[in-house]
Amino acid sequence: MPLPRPAPGTLKWWVVGTIGVSLGVALAVWFGLSATLGLPAWQTMGFKVVDNRSVWVDFEVHSPGGKDLVCTVHALSRDFAVVGSTEVPIELGGADSARRQVTVRTTSLAVTGEVETCDTSR
Repeated sequence: MPLPRPAPGTLKWWVVGTIGVSLGVALAVWFGLSATLGLPAWQTMGFKVVDNRSVWVDFEVHSPGGKDLVCTVHALSRDFAVVGSTEVPIELGGADSARRQVTVRTTSLAVTGEVETCDTSR
């Protein structure tokens, strides 16, 4: 079944609308990609609460171009308050990815540990 033709005089607005929507979608995709391409990525692989004063965190980082990174690792309490934090310098030596383990000292019992952020070396 063929699609019905638009009413006389409205074809121009259908074309303008279609082009406008297409440009809007293209712009949204471009903004989304430009905001994330080339930035470091990280993932917390695991953690273990060692005792009341420390938590062990295992994480993986990926840096496009092999740029060295500095990652901030937090230990969180039951109410999501930061009870410990440390900065971990990561020298990739030209590699794109690395896996690291770090022990974070805490001021009280932590229930989790996670990588908060990674940024290129300052």
